[in-house]
Amino acid sequence: MKKIDYKRKIRIVKSLDWKLIAIVFTIFLFGLVVLSSATHANVTGDFSQIYKQVLAFGIGTIVIVILLMFDYDSIGKHYKELYIVSFLLLVVLLIPGVGDVQFGAKSWIKIGNFNLQTSEIVKFTFILSYAKIIDNNKDNIGNVRVLGKLFVYAFPFIGLLLAQPDLGTAVVFMCIIFFMLYTAGLSKKIIRNIIIGAAILTPIMYLFMAPHQKVRILNLFNPQASTNYQVLQSMIAIGSGGIFGKGLYLGSQNQENFLPVRDSDFIFAVIGEELGLIGMLFVIVMFVLMITRLLMIAKKSKNTYGTFIVVGITGMFTYQTIQNIGMTVGLMPVTGVTLPFVSYGGSSIITSLANIGIVLNVYLRRRRLGIYS
Repeated sequence: MKKIDYKRKIRIVKSLDWKLIAIVFTIFLFGLVVLSSATHANVTGDFSQIYKQVLAFGIGTIVIVILLMFDYDSIGKHYKELYIVSFLLLVVLLIPGVGDVQFGAKSWIKIGNFNLQTSEIVKFTFILSYAKIIDNNKDNIGNVRVLGKLFVYAFPFIGLLLAQPDLGTAVVFMCIIFFMLYTAGLSKKIIRNIIIGAAILTPIMYLFMAPHQKVRILNLFNPQASTNYQVLQSMIAIGSGGIFGKGLYLGSQNQENFLPVRDSDFIFAVIGEELGLIGMLFVIVMFVLMITRLLMIAKKSKNTYGTFIVVGITGMFTYQTIQNIGMTVGLMPVTGVTLPFVSYGGSSIITSLANIGIVLNVYLRRRRLGIYS
């Protein structure tokens, strides 16, 4: 019978990045309290969404523990399989009768009472796969043919997301890709040409957008439009909160159902109304601390593959945070991008924690500590 090495396990636990863990846990707990108000659980006594959120966090924690058992380098060896799985998880949604349409996008698979958003899983598997592909080509990143190959690998995912159509998640993937390529040494000249090309293509892309997406873009330039109801109610909620807010469970926009999608897309408006500027600044500071911590871990990685992984995850969390907060105050177009660890959603919570698990994996293996078999 194999003897359990308790000393080794203790060394592993001590070597984890507890600062990052504490930041993520704090954001989640804060979000859980706000979610109890956004779902009116305090009035109805229905805590089902809270229970599901906690369950998702528990499952995500188990995923983290499992991921820590494997060296991320050994996971990276299966990057081709991860790429194929990522691709299939998006393709399956296009099969008639499989994909479920919600909020204008065919992005979900309904499994009993549970809605699985496959793109959330793909964010995780794609980052692990694409980071390895970039790592294998990092020495020739300035070569046009190599760069073209890297774009070809990424294009199917952007195309499949736009086909759903889910522009918000497609932009998330673009940010992941850009952060990784920039870290790999993409020249400023190429970056400038990409930006110019994107600016030229934007009007053409607009022509192919779904009607509801076009309305959201136009509303960005005309915030007082009647079609901009969501953002108008959100800004009223945030503006009425003042510095200290109306108090938890006391926001009229929230409690009287004027604020739409308040448990996920517009949960930041609930924070603004009920906890005021102080509450909003607390959330923003916590996310800044999390992103800063992620960048530190990226620098300390034992190899470039680990760096690319963490940078990709940082790009994902950074954009999602800016996009979600930005749309609630009318600075960004409305999309279905949620606020990490705060918005309601089992798929989002579990996969976000899986990404944190890989980051912890990279940090744990930054140097030899005598904790690996």
